[in-house]
Amino acid sequence: MPKNPHPPRGDGKKKLAANSNFKEDDASYIVFSNAKGDPKKAKSSNTQQNAASGKGKAKEATPSTEDGPKKPTVREVIGGASWTGKLPVNLLSEHCQKQKWDKPEYTMRNIRGQFSSGVILKNTNPKTKEMTTLPVILLPPDDKKHGQLALQPSAVEARHFAAVYTLFRVCSMKNIHMMLPPNYRDLWKGPFKEMKDEAVANGNAWMYDADPFQARKERDEAVRLKAQARESSEKRTTPDSTERTPGVNGESNRAKHVKPWTGVPKVEMGKRVRAEVQHLVSRDAVWNAHNHRMTPTESKRVVDEIVNLGFRRAHVDEAAEICKDREEVLHWLLVHIPEDDLPAWCLPEGYSTGITMASGNLRRDGIVTRLAAAGYAVEVCEEALDLHEDNESKAATYLQDLLLGLKDGTYDSNLNTCTPLEQDTILDEPDVWAEEQEVLVSIYGDKVTLTSSEICRIKLDTNNQNITGLIELQVRRPSGPYPYVLPIISIHGKLPTYIRLSITKQALKHAQSALLGQQIIFNIVDWLENEISNIIDRPGRLRDVAAVSSLPDSEYRVRESTTTGKQLPPKPVTWVKGSEKSKRILAEWDNRQTTSRQQKMLKARESLPAWALQNDIVNVINNNQVIIISGETGSGKSTQSVQFILDSLIKRELGDCANIICTQPRRISAIGLADRVADERCSTVGQEIGYAIRGESKRSHETKIMFVTTGVLLRQLQTSGAGTDDVAASLANVSHVVIDEVHERSLDVDFLLVLLRDVLRKRRDLRLILMSATLDANIYEKYFIKSATVGKVEIPGRTHLVTDYYLDDIVRMTMFDGPNDEEQEGIDTQLDISGALRRVGMRINYDLIADVVRHIDQELGAAAGGILIFLPGTMEINRTLQALRSIPNLHALPLHASLLPGEQRRVFSSPPAGKRKVVAATNVAETSITIEDIVAVIDTGRVKETSFDPVTNMVKLQETWASRAACKQRRGRAGRVRAGKCYKLYTRNAETSHMVERPDPEIKRVPLEQLCLSVKAMGIQDIAAFLAGALTPPDELAVEGSLKILTSMGAIDGDQLTGLGHHLAMIPADLRCGKLLIYGAIFGSLEACLTIAAILTVRSPFLSPQGKRDAANAVRTSFSKGQGDLIADLRAYEQWSDLRSKGSFRCELRQWCDENFLSPQTLQDISSNRSQYLSSLKDAAFLPLNYSSTNNSFYGSYNRHNGNGTLLRALIAGSFHPQIARIQFPETKYLASVSGTVAQDPEARQIKYFTRDSGRVFIHPSSTLFSAQTYPNNSAFVSYFSKIATSKVFVRDLTPFNAYSLLLFCGGVQLDTMGRGLLVDGWVRLRGWARIGVLVSRLRMMLDEVLARKLEDPGSEFGGGEIVDVVRRLVELDGMDR
Repeated sequence: MPKNPHPPRGDGKKKLAANSNFKEDDASYIVFSNAKGDPKKAKSSNTQQNAASGKGKAKEATPSTEDGPKKPTVREVIGGASWTGKLPVNLLSEHCQKQKWDKPEYTMRNIRGQFSSGVILKNTNPKTKEMTTLPVILLPPDDKKHGQLALQPSAVEARHFAAVYTLFRVCSMKNIHMMLPPNYRDLWKGPFKEMKDEAVANGNAWMYDADPFQARKERDEAVRLKAQARESSEKRTTPDSTERTPGVNGESNRAKHVKPWTGVPKVEMGKRVRAEVQHLVSRDAVWNAHNHRMTPTESKRVVDEIVNLGFRRAHVDEAAEICKDREEVLHWLLVHIPEDDLPAWCLPEGYSTGITMASGNLRRDGIVTRLAAAGYAVEVCEEALDLHEDNESKAATYLQDLLLGLKDGTYDSNLNTCTPLEQDTILDEPDVWAEEQEVLVSIYGDKVTLTSSEICRIKLDTNNQNITGLIELQVRRPSGPYPYVLPIISIHGKLPTYIRLSITKQALKHAQSALLGQQIIFNIVDWLENEISNIIDRPGRLRDVAAVSSLPDSEYRVRESTTTGKQLPPKPVTWVKGSEKSKRILAEWDNRQTTSRQQKMLKARESLPAWALQNDIVNVINNNQVIIISGETGSGKSTQSVQFILDSLIKRELGDCANIICTQPRRISAIGLADRVADERCSTVGQEIGYAIRGESKRSHETKIMFVTTGVLLRQLQTSGAGTDDVAASLANVSHVVIDEVHERSLDVDFLLVLLRDVLRKRRDLRLILMSATLDANIYEKYFIKSATVGKVEIPGRTHLVTDYYLDDIVRMTMFDGPNDEEQEGIDTQLDISGALRRVGMRINYDLIADVVRHIDQELGAAAGGILIFLPGTMEINRTLQALRSIPNLHALPLHASLLPGEQRRVFSSPPAGKRKVVAATNVAETSITIEDIVAVIDTGRVKETSFDPVTNMVKLQETWASRAACKQRRGRAGRVRAGKCYKLYTRNAETSHMVERPDPEIKRVPLEQLCLSVKAMGIQDIAAFLAGALTPPDELAVEGSLKILTSMGAIDGDQLTGLGHHLAMIPADLRCGKLLIYGAIFGSLEACLTIAAILTVRSPFLSPQGKRDAANAVRTSFSKGQGDLIADLRAYEQWSDLRSKGSFRCELRQWCDENFLSPQTLQDISSNRSQYLSSLKDAAFLPLNYSSTNNSFYGSYNRHNGNGTLLRALIAGSFHPQIARIQFPETKYLASVSGTVAQDPEARQIKYFTRDSGRVFIHPSSTLFSAQTYPNNSAFVSYFSKIATSKVFVRDLTPFNAYSLLLFCGGVQLDTMGRGLLVDGWVRLRGWARIGVLVSRLRMMLDEVLARKLEDPGSEFGGGEIVDVVRRLVELDGMDR
């Protein structure tokens, strides 16, 4: 290497000329390039400045390794001392290489001693060799809000920052920030995300396109077209002044405003289904659910805005008194105002008022038309005729009584207005009706028309210029004696129906109060001519005439909160020594100690290491609020510590005060410990010792120690209220809280610790005991030290010795796939062992497990002893049990969380005579349970834990290496009753290299949506502040992002948790899968949705072998039948499951799978995940505990619509929202045929797809819809599960769906006040009637009420109900009647 740098090769100015944004004479700019053939640059001006400033030459400025500290490397500067991943510059270079772009170049600028860098991206067309160069991508330093981020202390840091920013510009739709060094991760979801949101809001979404070159091309084209449009618009004349003047008689000139809405899908609603929806909304809709009131200023602003849209001020004032905000006011008006009084922009194109009947019965149709002409709703008129056998007069009387609020339609209801003398003389009166008809003709002349002897019409003089057309009063003779009962009157004319009804009602009330017994008709005419103008201007409340009009007859009511109401707090602990009950408990305890059975149990307890520290444990608990107990597996900490506490209180005559709650991570742990402790105390479960798990509890008023799952205690605290005082009150009767296995750091445990730390400040007498075999006590001590005193106890030792054997030892023992020792010696043998290890691999080998079990069985011989095998999941357990069937003398049992408690308890029983018990278990057997006869453990070293996949944004149970702490717990299971052995099916190197010491807290492994839901379920408003108090607090930006996602999914509405949100909070699954499961249960598609959720968690079961991809795609497409990828996977799984349930042999199943390009292993994994999801739904009280997929009795309510593809596609779309794309079909072309022209299906390549964030996207070639030309059921959209950016942005796992699926399940619905249609989720346009959007929005809220009612009554079933049925039919029929 030369000592000094060589001079630049070539002209250095030539490189800068490529970018016109930089001046050649500006030395503060430097361009870095790795492109082949680029000239090398001289030293930067910064180096020259340092020399000039007296810092010496470069070699002098760098201290030697002997005289000073070692200079940090670039990796250490950018990523930190512990960073081993890739650096941003490398990641950007790799991305450009994958996209086949040129290598990125970097600019550098020195700004007042700090550095700012930019990136130049280039792309060379491989055919034309034409190069496209983009402007420099850099964060402007003069940006007031974020500009300072670009300024870095060194050029190296500036260049890496520029690489990160450029990566975000082209990969913002991915979650690759998890691959960046820690210092850059927060930028991705923080400032960079804010900048993108601002850009999108300002119409600059193109800046963040995955293909910036294509985006630049499209933008240049858009600018050109915009300029042309601007020139064209300048030539247009000024629009007519009536264009935006909607009103009673106004008609919007919308043609000039609909251009952006042309070509968008149209949504319609059939007449019958619309009447049914309106009926449901009128009966069940809840307005202003949480009783929020607008301020006077806000109310005035909203009223003025909506009046300007063409609504009557009186109506808007009425709505503003009821509704919470502008949107709800608008919705209320569109539901309650009759169609003939709506502003023109609210009505569909070509709408005309009038009554159309087409029943086939002309006489009846004529009667209905005459009755409805008075303003009554057609359906109400038909109901009145049905009640009175098509008698028009009686039906008219009935309708008038309804208008007045009377319950029947007979004149007897009005007789009470007469005096007894009048009632006696009614029948003796002359025909007053006929006499008054003659008087009316003589007074009003031609204004009176006598239609018949029973009906007359009188034209009214209103003297109101605002009223156009003729207004007439029609009077029908009543069935009772006139004028002592009211005549049947109605108003006819060009007035909105509800105004005519309002005039009629007010006229009748005036007559009823002042005119009975007089000439009613004459006086009513006189009153109407004077008052009708005032009534038209102030027609009164819309709800006053709702009973007989087409308006919903809904009352204003406030929905009660869906959270469980607070119960009376329990009675606080009273620390009174020597109470009568405490003395009785002590006497019973003393008597029990002398029994032989108790003495035998005491001897067994005394052999445990914990027994020697009994006094120390009790003293530390008495003297501290928080106690940390650590001890090896088998030391007795879980079974003995709680007994030490109880015995100490009993001896001190405080037994009545004892109420100890001990949490366990799993149900079987709670049940097993309760059984064991009760046995040690010579008691039965449910007396002194109890337990509570979801769906099962055993306790009594004598119970002193309760073993519960963590979730049970957490739910108890969640229902107490949002304040610390509420939580403390719910624990008022609890003396000690014990959290066992606290090292597992699940979300529930961390959540519980936050609550309890605050409670300890309020309850100084409460004791919190934390226990584990592998915890780091210092972490917990630091967490609690400021709120409570902390004591620690360590229990040394273990019951019996355990010997470890690793994979190489096991291969030698079993000779599994190994060499013969007599043929190979020395190093050759070692090489063969290595080959055997390679052949075994790191995956679970079930044949090896069977050989190990056989070896242990032979080694034990006739000696008793069980074998415990640790496996990651239920599928692996099933395969292991199958492999063990070849060994005849085994009693093999499964053990996992999906089993019912009774099935789990079988593992504690002794095996049949002559059999050896083998338990194949998940990590539920790691802690807190003791299977007495276990002497050998086989540990696969694997576990399934919740993790987050940034590519699919999916939370899933993923198989991974167990932690060393977990494996330590597992090996301890072998030494509980005597010396044991642990067979580790992994190498020593794998243990040290692949296994972490302790698992990361779950709060760091998964997104925070689930935790935020749980916190929100308590009523806590400031979630970020609450979680900041966690043992490992999450980032505040991550919390804000989670809340946005929850809002878009419909789990949160403002500050309130929706019914859907309450259920999602209780289901430990990816939110999209959880939402799909909930929808499946509601709409009778549970089993299908279980399978789809499992497929999403695992992968598609279809294979695509090299060389047979076309055949494989054709098979998958045959399962799809145009309904999408997930439906194809579902139908394939269903066929496989049917074959398996019919008893098909394994070879037959494998042959069927091979013929259909299906993976048997993946299908097994899907089946396993279905069981886990089913167990989660039962734990969340969403399904009955006895629900079974094989029990046909449940199919009526939960699975009647499993085969409904249209419904399933809608549910998938609703669960995946906002991951949806709009389908843009090309203009329809027609072909001539013998019968006329026929529409031609478009070519697949002509169909385009657009998403909100990425613009145009493309269907992945592996999708069944890749070559689709048409879509089923008027589908105009597709949902996708994952999006991948390579050369283009591709979407995968597609499901097509129609417009009503979008309206009912995806995003909020906004009304376009120019009458162009509906806007869904802020970007999807639909042409349709505004009232349709409102009815759909109300239906969605009512559907959430269905979920809320499920919370209040967990035992109720889904699958029925009018609301669910209407929603289903809207989706199936796309809004039409049939």
